[in-house]
Amino acid sequence: MNRYFLLLCVLVFTGCSLQPSQEDSNDATELTVATFNVSMEAQNYATDNENGTLGPQVLIAQLASGENPQIKNIAEIIQRTRPDIILLNEFDFIDNPKRGVQAFIDHYLKQPQQGREPIDYPYYFYGQVNTGLPTQFDLDNDGQSQGYGADAQGFGLYPGQYGMVLLSRYPLLRQQIRTFQRFLWSDMPNALAPVVPTTQEPFFSAEEWSSLRLSSKSHWDVPVNVNGRVIHVLASHPTPPVFDGDEDRNGRRNHDEIRFWQDYITPGKGSYIYDDRGVYGGAKNNAPFVILGDQNASPDKPGDTPSAIQQLLASPYVNSRFTPASEGGKRSWPDKDYGLHYTANWGARADYVLPSAHFTIEEGAVFWPQKGDPLYRLVEDRSRSSDHRLVWLKVALK
Repeated sequence: MNRYFLLLCVLVFTGCSLQPSQEDSNDATELTVATFNVSMEAQNYATDNENGTLGPQVLIAQLASGENPQIKNIAEIIQRTRPDIILLNEFDFIDNPKRGVQAFIDHYLKQPQQGREPIDYPYYFYGQVNTGLPTQFDLDNDGQSQGYGADAQGFGLYPGQYGMVLLSRYPLLRQQIRTFQRFLWSDMPNALAPVVPTTQEPFFSAEEWSSLRLSSKSHWDVPVNVNGRVIHVLASHPTPPVFDGDEDRNGRRNHDEIRFWQDYITPGKGSYIYDDRGVYGGAKNNAPFVILGDQNASPDKPGDTPSAIQQLLASPYVNSRFTPASEGGKRSWPDKDYGLHYTANWGARADYVLPSAHFTIEEGAVFWPQKGDPLYRLVEDRSRSSDHRLVWLKVALK
């Protein structure tokens, strides 16, 4: 199919309530923004009998019940932190919002968890992602072309695995949303294309390289109307820079997925970027933004290829002066000076809330109660909620 025809195809954007949020009438200048990798994907819930039929129906059943212990804990964490805007990573894509994101809101968030005050998100966005999207190629060069797994556009055992959902208490400017699911990796200038170390030959064939998308899930620019001020939420979830070989194909892709935002927010550097409607260009000059998501990169990991996250944190267009922390992370990693900033129980700062320089940061934290705290039950292990922690910031426009 012609590539430029694909660029003109518009994603089906699902789910939007027409009911106004109560907060819309407030004259607030403060905003709490969060990101949370919630591990709400089918493999986390499937029984042995379901492993051969993994797909969105597994999560659908858990959302409909309102009784899944892990999802109830996730809802309680959100009710305790009460963000105005939150990105959920690893929330399987379900194209029927009533059975997907709306079911999560109705059956979990709007229900009191352990006596906490319910919370509603009248506005939300989620679209299709590249994980599990089949290709005809042997992208991991293992001699088999399976279509799914490592041979998909983004690693996934079924389409929509590890998807994303954005929840908001403020209206979304839906006609202005930009998605970059179909942007090709090869169309990024100076892309870190992987090579075979022993020969320095390209790891991907020419046909594979010209067909492979940059986003392992997707990149989104979602404008939110906060009391008349438009804030752009830049959401993504780059591939982990591991599970590959000496060619470092995942590490290089992770780098370029993060670099995408660096170019997008830097005036004059994003002209090559096109969205799924075929519109070119980066962020509008001087538009406030917040970058959200599990970036799968930590600035204290010198082995990253190379550290695009360090470059993003150093951008003059990003306010990175405040680094969220937790006592739980510090106590879990006492031998790591940077451990108090970790957001994943495997030892990394992987999840980020990065406001633009338009904002001042008033406070923030990583939700990671330490052992002995009554709330430690929410994070004791992955089965309780996730192997990641919710990260939040309270910000105000200057």
